[in-house]
Amino acid sequence: MTMQEKKIPKEVRDEKLWSGRFNEPVAELVKRFTASVEFDKRLALVDIQGSLAHAQMLAACSIINTQDLRDIQRGMAQIENEILLGEFNWQLDLEDVHLNIEKRLTTLVGDAGKRLHTGRSRNDQVATDIRLYLRQAIDEINLHIKSLQTALLELAEQHTHTIMPGFTHLQVAQPVSFAHHLMAYFEMLKRDAQRLMDCRVRVNRLPLGAAALAGTSYPINRELVAELLGFDGVCENSLDAVSDRDFAIEFTACAALIMVHLSRLSEELILWMNPRFGFIDIADRFCTGSSIMPQKKNPDVPELVRGKTGRVQGNLVALLTLMKGQPLAYNKDNQEDKEPLFDTVDTLTMTLRIYADMMGGITVKPEAMRNAALQGYATATDLADYLVKKGLPFRDAHEAVALAVRHAEQRACDLSDLKLDELQQFSKLIAEDIYAVLTLEGSLASRNHIGGTAPNQVEAAIARARKYLSIVIE
Repeated sequence: MTMQEKKIPKEVRDEKLWSGRFNEPVAELVKRFTASVEFDKRLALVDIQGSLAHAQMLAACSIINTQDLRDIQRGMAQIENEILLGEFNWQLDLEDVHLNIEKRLTTLVGDAGKRLHTGRSRNDQVATDIRLYLRQAIDEINLHIKSLQTALLELAEQHTHTIMPGFTHLQVAQPVSFAHHLMAYFEMLKRDAQRLMDCRVRVNRLPLGAAALAGTSYPINRELVAELLGFDGVCENSLDAVSDRDFAIEFTACAALIMVHLSRLSEELILWMNPRFGFIDIADRFCTGSSIMPQKKNPDVPELVRGKTGRVQGNLVALLTLMKGQPLAYNKDNQEDKEPLFDTVDTLTMTLRIYADMMGGITVKPEAMRNAALQGYATATDLADYLVKKGLPFRDAHEAVALAVRHAEQRACDLSDLKLDELQQFSKLIAEDIYAVLTLEGSLASRNHIGGTAPNQVEAAIARARKYLSIVIE
């Protein structure tokens, strides 16, 4: 032992796998500052999964012997069991999940555990762990998206003929069916799920074998490890494999978009529950009361979803900022990638789970929706379309209807309440058949094309959505 090695206490040399390079132990404050085990230990099971595949490859390539492989497999089985039972002793001094597991493995199986790290680095090891973790998270999140879509469909199926006002600028625009409105969110979530699956393609590449940054001199078989772990292929540049986190950023961007869509729906649920709208009621189990006002029923869940959307967007900005100034290859900065990523997965998963349940607890108030649709002259465009079909140029029809609306406002009545001779003041083309056009039901029925709000078209859209979900889930 050299004089420099003697300066470092034996217990520190035993615990720090790189301590031979240093003349003094790491300061306690630095240990706490640089350690990641408190949050990256959630990667433990995928770390074991990746290590077992690596060990199997090392044995297949005759880099370690069969007995070493068996010892590693035996030790990892015990470690996994300890972790699942909550009996694993996580040590801050060992920095991260990788060294904690490796140290325990070496304690259990001796030299075989020390040979496991042959041909790899923590750099490619952690990149592999994150990809394994994120791949599983994407699959689970997509199942939660399907559950929410199913809840939307079940509610929509009950309300294809329930009429509500459609809004632009939060002003009454045209009548739509409530089911049609719900199906808009189904389509958003469909694109969200597709984005996630597209992201998964780029997540599902194996970094292991890149080692620290330049690859390894051992005769490894990266394709075998990729096959064992279910990756579609390997990362083809060792520098890129260990240093970039664009796949995590891309996932977080997808998650931020999902949260934006859920935040928009949350805003509508909050408005619709307000007595000024009174369109819906949210089940009590998703609401809270007030400590001072006994009458209050607050829609806390959708409000929190709005708030948590900002949190996920913040995680996206954090990851983008984390990467923007890093030179190749791996840098310690990347330790900060996990907490925003883990938080995004947790926040999105919980939001989707609770949202699917909440949509099943919504009570719809059709009369309130219908009464609101009768306000704001929602069928004015239908009158303009009627005149165009009679031969009037659209701009002239637009002007005639605008004058008719002003007249109805002065009379404090709806367009359908005006007598025929009053309507004919604005165009002689108006006849008795106009009153069928001015009904809410007539307005809906006239939008009879794919993507329109006619009830039969909405029912067809729901049927297509059911078929899509059945294919995706299978």
